[in-house]
Formats: sequence, C-alpha cells, structure tokens
Amino acid sequence: MDNLRIALQIIVGLGLLNVWLLRAGRRTLYRGKGAENMRGEFEAYGLPVWAMWVTGLLKIAVALALLAGVWIPALVQPAALVLILLMLGAFGMHLKVKDPFKAAVPALAMLIMAVAILVIIQL
Repeated sequence: MDNLRIALQIIVGLGLLNVWLLRAGRRTLYRGKGAENMRGEFEAYGLPVWAMWVTGLLKIAVALALLAGVWIPALVQPAALVLILLMLGAFGMHLKVKDPFKAAVPALAMLIMAVAILVIIQL
C-alpha cells in the first residue's frame, strides 16, 4: 500500500505543479466557462484576483508537500486534507458556473486521489 500512496502523491504533486506553473496561462478543456487562462477562470467564477494567487500558492505548497512527503511522511496528511478542501471548492465553482461535467473531472480526480491518500495512511 505504501507504493500506491507514494505513486498517488507523485501523480497529484506533479499534476498540480503542471496546472499551476506550466499551464496557468493556457487554455484547456477544463477551465471554468471556457476561460483562456487561470485569471480568466477565476473571473468567470466571480472571484477576485487575490483568490487566484492564494489558491495557487496553496496548491503549489500542497504539491511540494506531497512530493517531499515521499521522504517526510508527516507532510502527507495535512497536505491531503488541504487539497480535499481545495478540490471541493474547485468542484463547487464548476457547479456554480454550470460547466459541463467533463470540465470538473480533473477536480474530482484530484479529490478522489487525495481521499485515497488519506485512507491509505490510515491503514
């Protein structure tokens, strides 16, 4: 089970870094209301720009904590808990703007993986 937890940590960590560091300025199929970039997505949700920066900072910190958690396991549980809250918020925003279900799939996938990480820690 440790190998599965570590694999999930790496997948989630690298996925978050990809979205927030490499693809934040790009259009994707999963942006809220078909926004062109991360800023536009947060605007589509009716959120202020500072919310994008706080969310991005939290998600990057979570990603780094999950990756570092491969060697420092004490980081994993708090990181997974924060990610669960963030992904519930992301899913809620997709519902708020009535996005098609496919736009919310990455948020749901991250949510499921974060819950799986927590469950595995408890085993």
